[in-house]
Amino acid sequence: QVRLVESGGGLVQPGGSLKLSCEFSGFDVHYYAIGWFRQAPGKEREGVSCISTTDGSTYYADSVNGRFTMSRDNARNTVYLELNNLKPEDTAVYYCATDFFELTAPKANRVEIGPITFEYDYSGQGTQVTVSS
Repeated sequence: QVRLVESGGGLVQPGGSLKLSCEFSGFDVHYYAIGWFRQAPGKEREGVSCISTTDGSTYYADSVNGRFTMSRDNARNTVYLELNNLKPEDTAVYYCATDFFELTAPKANRVEIGPITFEYDYSGQGTQVTVSS
């Protein structure tokens, strides 16, 4: 059973930083992408970042490029999203998700992340990030 557990969210002042973690388990697939999307109240889901296992490429949304950094620790089955220079508009619930290339995700599960479309099959429960003074 695929399991994704996010942690690390919280309240931070504008300009501050947070580091989110996503521990994943329950699958043994060679080709997939793992990433993050976010959703703020009253707004559509927005892709944030993802890493593809096919070539190790990392993608970012334009809105976070240069401020957020995604990384992974294969030994710990964990991916991280480092959020720097946070802005109030970054306030949202952040979700970790996986895109298994052999599966077809529902159309509702598609978000754009830079030049690619991230079609996620599974996601976690999310972690709240609030940026406010």
